[in-house]
Amino acid sequence: MTSRDVVSVQRLIPAAPEPIFDLLADPEGHSRIDGGGSVQGARSGGRRLGLGDRFGMDMRIGVAYSTLNTVVELDENRRIAWQTTTRGPLGSFVGGRIWRYELEPVEGGTLVTESWDISQEAATSKPFVRRMEGMTRKNMAATLERIEELVTAEA
Repeated sequence: MTSRDVVSVQRLIPAAPEPIFDLLADPEGHSRIDGGGSVQGARSGGRRLGLGDRFGMDMRIGVAYSTLNTVVELDENRRIAWQTTTRGPLGSFVGGRIWRYELEPVEGGTLVTESWDISQEAATSKPFVRRMEGMTRKNMAATLERIEELVTAEA
């Protein structure tokens, strides 16, 4: 893994970690928090995610596709991460990356770090995926802003 394999953005959200984690652990709400607008819907059975759980996402970035995601890290109210895979020809482009959220309680709220980890991507797709870094960073910042809007509106 190189330092270029992980891109992270942070935001101090004036809320406790619990409501933020609740949003992240509910795939049905991911379309509401997605700053890039690519998440169209979830196939999770309406359950809260646990370690090892799998859930599907209906996506659209130019073309419609679906992903299968597996929760690979979970520390209640502190960290959640899932690894994204897909079938078919898009598999080499959207398979293997890890989306990670880390929540750190600090004075004034919770410091939330969203990371896009491509260390598990196939070597053949990494050059293509890296070209999306700027857009991904912008979309992650928008996602954290949406999370803040949702959790502070509910307070």
